[in-house]
Amino acid sequence: MTGRAGRASGYRWVVLLVYTIITAAIQIQWLTFAPIAREARLFFDATALQIDLFAMVFMIVFLVVCIPASYVIDTYGIRIGVGIGALLTGVFAMAKGIFARDYAVVLACQTGLAVAQPFIINAATKVAMRWFPVNERATAVGIATLSQFVGIIIVMTATPFLIDRTAQGSADLTAMLRIYGFAAAAAAMLLLVFLRERPDGAQRQTPAEVPCRFLAGLKHILSRKEMQIILVVFFAGLGAFNAISTCIDQICQLKGFSIEQTSLVGGIMLAAGIVGGLTLPPLSDRFRRRKAFLVLAMAGVIPALIAMAVSASYPVVLISGFVFGFFLLGAGGPIGFQYSAEICAPAPESTSQGLILLVGQVSGILFVVGMNTIGVVPFMWLFVLLAVASLGLCTRLTDPEMLQIR
Repeated sequence: MTGRAGRASGYRWVVLLVYTIITAAIQIQWLTFAPIAREARLFFDATALQIDLFAMVFMIVFLVVCIPASYVIDTYGIRIGVGIGALLTGVFAMAKGIFARDYAVVLACQTGLAVAQPFIINAATKVAMRWFPVNERATAVGIATLSQFVGIIIVMTATPFLIDRTAQGSADLTAMLRIYGFAAAAAAMLLLVFLRERPDGAQRQTPAEVPCRFLAGLKHILSRKEMQIILVVFFAGLGAFNAISTCIDQICQLKGFSIEQTSLVGGIMLAAGIVGGLTLPPLSDRFRRRKAFLVLAMAGVIPALIAMAVSASYPVVLISGFVFGFFLLGAGGPIGFQYSAEICAPAPESTSQGLILLVGQVSGILFVVGMNTIGVVPFMWLFVLLAVASLGLCTRLTDPEMLQIR
């Protein structure tokens, strides 16, 4: 978006910074216990399922809150929408640290944080459309998306070093939960202070981006052929990523890899997503092309999935994990989100992004259940077939008309 002089506001980078910080913070709260599940079971005197519930509640709540959160963001704006998510994040993260020893209270706080998540992550395209010119929007969405991976990497690598050990050698998670709680509260404060609705002097509505009423916008989104294709592609791609990242230990165990090797495979997928997010969306903006990069993403995912399915070689799986993350997370995610916002204009941006995330959560849950009941190997080949079908569907997309406006 532009200000009085018709130039992009320099403050857009401040808005993007505080948004990415709160995005990373909510991802840290989501997976706090994932890398220390054994220690958490002893600390809370809980079962494995009770500890897994801390992460699962985010997926369950997302299915319920996703569309209402998008409605709030698109109806009342990013200051109110994302502000609600930030406020909930700060309050419940702090409470989680204060009442760290009480399993029931921590689970209740985790549920509150799960409600906060869609108010934050559903707003990436809205922030980009409101603050950034068209030739920077995929880049902005890419940075916002990769901040999710940064949060996951932080929690996976830092958490084991933040827990205290008692004289008997058992883990005390109190200090770690309080550190993350204070950090989340600080991130929430930054956002509430520095986030603005739109650039100074910007038109409240432009001819190309007049927001539709929510239900009319939802109907418009679902009626677009291109959006129908994107939803199918993300059902396959995002669902496959959610399932593979969740079941990565099972996949690697079948290949005879150690826990340390498994951890590196999962970590390199996320690191590759960051590299891809810093590389491919800016190129998409520079060349004003979305379709070509989505086709490229799907074409790159196919050989990575095949190698991951058939090879028992650790270096091969490591490389395939990097390629998979680079193309799917680096290009497919942020460019796909931005493409959907552009192709569905003037429908609300957060609604289109929320629908994409919603179908990915649904398919992720279905695929995880399938991998645990039917088997890992059959589903890895199913993911290959879905990637091939997605590639064919992406060739039928057309670039948004607004990209051709200079």
